[in-house]
Amino acid sequence: MESSALKNRLQKNIKKLKTYLDRGHLEAYRIYNKDIPEYPYLIDIYQDRAVIYEQGKKLTDDDEPKRIQHQKDIESCLEEVFNIKKENQFFKIRQKQKGSQQYTPLTQDSTDYFLINEPPFKFWVNLERYLDTGLFLDHRPLRQHLHKNSQDKKVLNLFSYTCSLSVASALGGGTVTSIDMSRTYLDWGMENFKANDLDVNRHKFIQADVLKELPLIFEAGVKFDLIILDPPSFSNSKRMEDDLDIERDHPIMIRDCMRLLKEDGELYFSTNKRKFDLHHIIKSTYDVKEISQWTIPQDFHHTDIHRAFLLKPKKPL
Repeated sequence: MESSALKNRLQKNIKKLKTYLDRGHLEAYRIYNKDIPEYPYLIDIYQDRAVIYEQGKKLTDDDEPKRIQHQKDIESCLEEVFNIKKENQFFKIRQKQKGSQQYTPLTQDSTDYFLINEPPFKFWVNLERYLDTGLFLDHRPLRQHLHKNSQDKKVLNLFSYTCSLSVASALGGGTVTSIDMSRTYLDWGMENFKANDLDVNRHKFIQADVLKELPLIFEAGVKFDLIILDPPSFSNSKRMEDDLDIERDHPIMIRDCMRLLKEDGELYFSTNKRKFDLHHIIKSTYDVKEISQWTIPQDFHHTDIHRAFLLKPKKPL
């Protein structure tokens, strides 16, 4: 009975999204977001493949029989509705990290990278090797916005991950500096630039601790027209001297970013932290506008997948 409900939901969702997906010629999108309480999963489609994230807080190790049955139900429904074979369905358990735990590669030897079209962009993804695929689908509207608003602008992308937002800005005519702690992700980002026929030599890719790099950029007197700040909610990477907590650290990060903006510059700040609220000092010091509503795409219906803000320097009265 539950399996038929899941199938019906998938059919209903794809029918609702069809016009949106066809209009954008999208090959990667979210089709299911814990719509049915009995199935606490997220399901993303990537061409003829699917990634299924189990929400760890809902199912525990004691629920193994239920987990096995759920997997069978999902496998059969995805094959029936989307013709996605079981071998192309990738199940991942996303559990809350504690202490010194960090997400690690799921399969060390996978070379299964393939290109996803998100016109006018192309991005390399890998559904097997890491918990995340290399592309945050919920940032699709922001990528489109950056593409349309980066012409001749100097752009700084912090915590750039695989540089999809950098690609959007660069393809829109901006000159982009991407900073991330991970060499792996920066190299991945450079491959994304090449996939979009962008000259990597016209842009900068810097491996660094963002928290340390921002003051150095300020001391160098470098200014930007546009800054993108999308930090993790929490990080205790071994490459960082101190851990990062977005709730605690965002006022300092935002202050350091705002110091790097030109007079008419803009900072796009987003976070996946649940129940996040900007510090009152930030709200009173800068011109702040929440833009979450238009930055969350249609396939993430009824979710608070992220919160996003546009910040500008306050103009003198």
